[in-house]
Amino acid sequence: MNRILIAEDEPRIASFLEKGLKANGFTTAIAKDGEEAIIMACSGNFDLLILDIGLPCKDGWAVLEELCGQGEQLSIIILSARDDVKEMVHGLENGADDYVTKPFRFEELLARVRLRLRDRYLPKRKEEFLLSSGDIVLDLRTRHVKVANRPIELSAREFTLAEIFLRYPGRVLSREQLLSHVWGYDYDPGSNIVDVYVGYLRKKLGSNLIETVRGMGYRLRSGEVGG
Repeated sequence: MNRILIAEDEPRIASFLEKGLKANGFTTAIAKDGEEAIIMACSGNFDLLILDIGLPCKDGWAVLEELCGQGEQLSIIILSARDDVKEMVHGLENGADDYVTKPFRFEELLARVRLRLRDRYLPKRKEEFLLSSGDIVLDLRTRHVKVANRPIELSAREFTLAEIFLRYPGRVLSREQLLSHVWGYDYDPGSNIVDVYVGYLRKKLGSNLIETVRGMGYRLRSGEVGG
C-alpha cells in the first residue's frame, strides 16, 4: 500500500485530501508546517509528498530544497495557490515531480498521484511527458510550450486548458468538463471563463485550433494548427 504525506496547514484542504486519498486505498499522514514535513519525509515511511508552498515555519520551497539536498527519493507534488508559470518551472527544475494549482479537482490530483507513484517503479522516458498536436508541443515537466518550435508563454490556467485539449484531440469537451478540470472544486458553473480562456488559446496557439461545437462545447482539431 502506498504511503502519502500531506504537508498542508489549511485544515479544510488537508482533511479533503486525506479523506479522498484514504477512500482510494492510500495510507496518509498530515504535516502542518515545513519543519514537521521535513522530519516526516526523511523518516523513510512515505512514497510521495503532497507539498503546499505556503507552509508556516518553513515554506514549501525551503522544504523542497532541503529534501532534494539530502537526496530523498520520495516523489513530490507541489500544491500551490500561486498561478505563475515561472514558479511552476522553478519547482519542477528544482526537484518536484509535478505542480498542481489551487483550486484543484480531486480526480485530477489523484491521477497525478498515481502517475508519480507508477513512475517510481518504471524507467522514465521523455515521450511520457510530451503532448503534441500538429506543430504544438507541451512539455508537462517543464511546462514549456512551443508552436512550430517557437516558445509560447501560457499562464497556468491556459496551460492546463491546453493540456486537456491535447490529451483528447478530436473529442468534444463540454464547458462543464473544462470548468471542472481547470478551475476545480469551487468553480461557478454559470461563468463564461471557459469561453474567455479558449479565446486566449486561439490567439496564442492558432485561431483555427479549437473548434466551437454549438450547444455542446469545444473540440481540438486533431493535428491542425490555425494561423
